[in-house]
Amino acid sequence: MQIMVELPDDLAQHAQPAREALEAFAIAGYRSGALTPYQTRQLLGFETRYQFDSFLKERQIWDHAYSVEDFESDIEGLG
Repeated sequence: MQIMVELPDDLAQHAQPAREALEAFAIAGYRSGALTPYQTRQLLGFETRYQFDSFLKERQIWDHAYSVEDFESDIEGLG
C-alpha cells in the first residue's frame, strides 16, 4: 500500500524528507505499542533485528527491551 502525505515546506527541504517522515511514524508507533518490533523493522526496511537495534541505539531509543513476547512475535512473523 502506498500512502501520500503532504509535508510542510520547511520539512520538504530536508535531504530525505520521506525517510524522515517514515522514521518518525515508525518510532511513534513503536513507542506507543501500536507496532511490534517486527512490524516496525519491516516498515523501516531492515532485514535483521540487529539492524533495527542499531537504528534504535543511534537515536537513543530505549523504550522497549527485547522481550520473550517480542521474540515469539518475530518467530510468528517468519512463518
